Amino acid sequence: MIESFKSQKDMKRQRYQEVYMKSNWRKQMIISALALTLSATNVAPVFASAAPDGKTNAADIAQTMGTTTQWNCWEKEWETLKNDWTQISLSPGSNATELNFAWYTPKQTNDDHSNANVPKLIIGEGRNMKNAKVYEAEQTAVKDEQDNNGETYNSNKVTATGLKENKTYYYSYDNGNGYTKPAAYTTKSTNNFSFAFVGDPQIGSSNELKGKDTKEFYDAQSNAVKSDAFNWSSTLNAALEKTDDQLSFVVSAGDQIQTTKKKSPNKDASKSEIEYTGYLSPEVLKSLPVATTVGNHDADNANYTYHFNRTNASELGSNKVVGGDYYFKYGNALFIMLNTQDTNVAEHKQFIEQTVAANKDCKWRIVTLHQDIYGSAEHSNEPEITNLRYQLTPIFEQNDIDAALTGHDHAYSRSKMLLGGTKANDYTDEKDQKYLTYLKSIMDEKAIETVKKQGSSVINPEGVLYMTAGSSSGSKYYDLVPRQQTYIAHRWQEDVPTYSVVDITENSLTINTYRTDNDEKIDETFSITKSKGDATSLNAEIKASESIVKQKDAYTTESYRVFEQALTGAKEVAADKKATKDEVENALKALTNAKAGLEKKVTTTKPATVKKPIAAKKVVVAKASAKLKAGKKKVTVKIKKTSVSGYQIKYASNKNLKKAKTRNTKKTIYTIKPLRSKKKCYVKVRAYKIVKGKKIYGSYSKVLKVTVK
Repeated sequence: MIESFKSQKDMKRQRYQEVYMKSNWRKQMIISALALTLSATNVAPVFASAAPDGKTNAADIAQTMGTTTQWNCWEKEWETLKNDWTQISLSPGSNATELNFAWYTPKQTNDDHSNANVPKLIIGEGRNMKNAKVYEAEQTAVKDEQDNNGETYNSNKVTATGLKENKTYYYSYDNGNGYTKPAAYTTKSTNNFSFAFVGDPQIGSSNELKGKDTKEFYDAQSNAVKSDAFNWSSTLNAALEKTDDQLSFVVSAGDQIQTTKKKSPNKDASKSEIEYTGYLSPEVLKSLPVATTVGNHDADNANYTYHFNRTNASELGSNKVVGGDYYFKYGNALFIMLNTQDTNVAEHKQFIEQTVAANKDCKWRIVTLHQDIYGSAEHSNEPEITNLRYQLTPIFEQNDIDAALTGHDHAYSRSKMLLGGTKANDYTDEKDQKYLTYLKSIMDEKAIETVKKQGSSVINPEGVLYMTAGSSSGSKYYDLVPRQQTYIAHRWQEDVPTYSVVDITENSLTINTYRTDNDEKIDETFSITKSKGDATSLNAEIKASESIVKQKDAYTTESYRVFEQALTGAKEVAADKKATKDEVENALKALTNAKAGLEKKVTTTKPATVKKPIAAKKVVVAKASAKLKAGKKKVTVKIKKTSVSGYQIKYASNKNLKKAKTRNTKKTIYTIKPLRSKKKCYVKVRAYKIVKGKKIYGSYSKVLKVTVK
């Protein structure tokens, strides 16, 4: 196993210089190709798959990080380890009380070809394994695979249950040659926790030879895996060190290994086991679960399903080779892992909706998929990627997804908060359609959400954050596209492995992203904050106020009308998951004041000799009338002037005025802004008079609508 090492900060903080300096030749070729495309008037643009522009050698990164000794040891160790298929993988369970395991064992059969032995895993609270729980593995035969000695294998899976927070456990498993040395696994807190987000380890991708069934190819593959696995281990160790060993798990955006049908000998994708051996080799993975996502390099054979024990796995979203979507919970967060190698978006939609409905208690919702639907490197401009974008994003928005984590592009990017993107003027086969027009069309300016910000923190956004991870192993890189898309907030590519640390609390999700070699940040700290107000007191006041509704006839019409409006408003705020502290407090104050202002109807019996008092003149407020005029991101309301104290305007983007905003004015002309272009705005108006310090309202006008310019 790759030795788990701590970096020496006085040895590893120097910047990359010559080792990772990028050449500009490829970018110049892209620009030249773009110019050529634009000059072609009779030929439609051709969209080719992106080609890699670089890799990181393990010896170079080891020198930069001061870990050359570890690299030299690993080179020797690899020659023995590369033929060992029995490495164990840890994956998150359905929640923090569970932990999933998967490993291979050589197939052992009786004379009748039945299993001679079913391996077990034991886990307990002490290294001596006293009173440890014993779990019998669920076995599956690994199809069409045998090692260099002709050995065939079974895949074994176990789910350990009943784990407690902040506690160290020890486990050992039967790998076919007896039980392994006990390994430690420490559970973490679920209140505030951290996980690492990585992209495309793609172990073996630094092999530049095409797949041929030759010794030269297999030697090159082995050397590539050796280098990529070391860098992969370096990234994981850097992430652990950055968090003082407090990572709860890792989320991988797919492409764990390199081998696919088109890149493997004989086009059968059956030579991936050496790459899985390299992927699972870091010592840190004995104690650090990884939630993997299916990438295009994982999807060609079932080995992925044999090596990873995914919880809550579904047949929805399955490409019939490596299984479908799955999910898990951790603390107050829901993680939805999509296999977008299956392009049946309807099934992904069904899975997301079912998962969200079954886990309504989760405050944070995070989706992971492989394709970078809002990325910024060479894959991001491909039509199949943008087509997937506009199919998935409405589903994410409808289900209140907070962040979508992606890979595929091997270059880091972070989007702005995006909401309601639209596809317009995308690529067609018309001969006069220019490539630049296509590029402009996928900038998606309309998707950018206007948000409240406090420093680098976005407050209660409605949209979704899209983040694409760079390469975590340095096995392959792609160039950023020459034109940065409008939707991108920040992007970075210097051909250095990277990782992100995501911290989740009750009210915030914070992301920091670092380069592996020197731990320098490559982007500013970015946070999403949900400052939801505590609605406990408000709900109690609403409940106490319900009895008044049954007695409405006992109160004056005007005072009850004010109360009814305050009660309706309070219910809307209490039901709003994104209501802020101020909104909750204001709603509570309004309801309390309205209750205090209720006036009971007075009925008196006067003696016959006493004259009836003259009834007070009822104040009548005429129904308001208004007209709307649409402007650029605004609407002007022109109210017909009457003898009143002022006017109240309600507006919303829906005709039933759900969650409508309210504005008061004494003027007959009022401008509502800012509003989103091309969206409908619904408005109604009523007048009021102030009598003895109280507002008496007239009837609302009819609901008016206009389309914002």
